[in-house]
Amino acid sequence: MSLVPQRILITGATGFIGRSLVAPLVAAGHSIRATTRDLSRASPQPGVAWVKANLDVPQEVEAALEGIDAAYYLVHGMGGGRHGFREADRQAAEIFAAAADRANVRRIIYLGGVAPAGEPSEHLASRLEVGRVLRAGRVPTLELRASLIIGVGSASWQIVRDLALRLPALVLPKWTESRTSPIALEDVILALVGGLGLELPEGAWFDLPGPEVLNGRQMLLKIAALRGRYVPALRVPLLSPSLSSWWLKLVTRADFSLARELVLGFSCDLLPVDDRYWGLIQHRPTHTFEAAARRALETEPPLQGLRGVAGRIEEALIQGIGERLGRRR
Repeated sequence: MSLVPQRILITGATGFIGRSLVAPLVAAGHSIRATTRDLSRASPQPGVAWVKANLDVPQEVEAALEGIDAAYYLVHGMGGGRHGFREADRQAAEIFAAAADRANVRRIIYLGGVAPAGEPSEHLASRLEVGRVLRAGRVPTLELRASLIIGVGSASWQIVRDLALRLPALVLPKWTESRTSPIALEDVILALVGGLGLELPEGAWFDLPGPEVLNGRQMLLKIAALRGRYVPALRVPLLSPSLSSWWLKLVTRADFSLARELVLGFSCDLLPVDDRYWGLIQHRPTHTFEAAARRALETEPPLQGLRGVAGRIEEALIQGIGERLGRRR
């Protein structure tokens, strides 16, 4: 694989993945240009030039891509309850693909989502559509598909973390039996960095499976066990993903519209087709779900002020209720 330093653009550099990707690319000797909609959110770093860019504004996208060798596409518009995010995401991808071609960019690397076994939710359909749009462009695009990424800052992780630690008992609808192959943030970053040196004559997509397959129930119980919690599990087969998403509003601290879409996407198995990509970049993910979850729990920042005090009291009460329920069994 090529280790030649490149001029790299990272879109969504203030997001969960983008923040973690910057440092290893700088350490590898690459020159980084990072985009954000709001420069006040940018953190000055050696080797990183920040530029303001809205991906739905062609002129700003073209300016950001000028002189760039490879670009990471790490954005989507689902958060915050944005209406019509699917159409907006498609249009932004079309603008980006065309601008990258005009700028003579040699490669685009996009992090998307795993294709479900059944009908995709609007969120998953949008992520897959963005991948198709980028791969249909003239710039060779590497689409990497991950399911549940485990790490501080991940909305998916925040949801399962809160379900496991903020409920005195787990209500387990049928959809929690859906299976996926969760992957640690560290392995995702290695996959993204490795994509720079991969031979890519034309667009291609690959799944990014973790080292094991788990269902929702197993993940929740593993998280609870890491905190020494006994969590009674109540199966409720008639509770649909749609109804569960409203129930989540009372439980998780993640953005509700985002949480709702992620839960709707978990109505069937989200399993990889294969693990070919790891062989191509000569890396195998070694972080199990339990190891990744333990690291996330140990490194998550504490809530501040009254919110932090309330959160600690809440989880202590929940722990006590769970223990009492356990003694009654």
